[in-house]
Amino acid sequence: MNMKVNLAGVELKNPVMEASGTFGSGAEYGEFVDLNCLGAVVTKGVASVPWPGNPTPRIAETSSGMLNAIGLQNPGIDVFASRDIPFLKQYDTKIIVNVCGKTTEDYLEVVERLGDEPVDMLEINISCPNVKEGGIAFGQDPKSVEAITRACKDRAKQPIIMKLSPNVTDITVMAKAAEAGGADVISLINTLTGMKIDVNRRCFALANKTGGLSGPAIHPIAVRMVYQVANAVKLPVIGMGGIKTWEDAMEFILAGATAVAVGTASFHNPCATTDVIDGIADYMKRNQVEDIRELIGAVR
Repeated sequence: MNMKVNLAGVELKNPVMEASGTFGSGAEYGEFVDLNCLGAVVTKGVASVPWPGNPTPRIAETSSGMLNAIGLQNPGIDVFASRDIPFLKQYDTKIIVNVCGKTTEDYLEVVERLGDEPVDMLEINISCPNVKEGGIAFGQDPKSVEAITRACKDRAKQPIIMKLSPNVTDITVMAKAAEAGGADVISLINTLTGMKIDVNRRCFALANKTGGLSGPAIHPIAVRMVYQVANAVKLPVIGMGGIKTWEDAMEFILAGATAVAVGTASFHNPCATTDVIDGIADYMKRNQVEDIRELIGAVR
């Protein structure tokens, strides 16, 4: 039985990874999860300089998920390269580095720094606010999507994954813009913008007022968007959004995703990723599927 998948020439032993920002850079989950079992480890967002993140409180639970306004807190590329990459290289898994920035130059600085590092792919988080354009996210304007994609692709030595924001009118327009800019892979969805109000204290639950909604609540929206994108572009797609079980992951694969990423579920079940891998393997055995590629996009 073959569970290997290929993303722009990078072969993963299975299609399951964790979503950026929910796993640190692997060390936090090392005592719960054998990182060797994962198809890839996706790091937390890495910027050119340390980011302090947003003021607290910056996480709030919802009835079927959570809101976060962490603000991409991270120690910066210098610490990441000296501390986190050597840790991850101990394991037999692919390394995907999530890159964030506030200007195109910020992204390119990290992309260039990673050019000579032993990492396999770069995931460009274009949900970041573009400070030079008044704070609108790079991923909410197709011209910006194409431009930042092309700029990163021109400088990158590794294949690039463009991570799309769902906070747009038509996700396929953004996917096509990323494809036009030279993206190798597309991942989606990032979080949906949401808000929670504490009715007893009569204040916002998050200091930032709004935050990114993740978890089971967004799963059906994510499946729909992955299906649309998989049928709109010729690039491999990584599907994510509310995966809690192997069934959730299989929905994405059947909708057209080549790989999947588990996010919020890891907060209440540290073994969620390996549970999903085992579940997919059992599903293939029960249904006598010899190669997982037979299932990718099987639902039309």
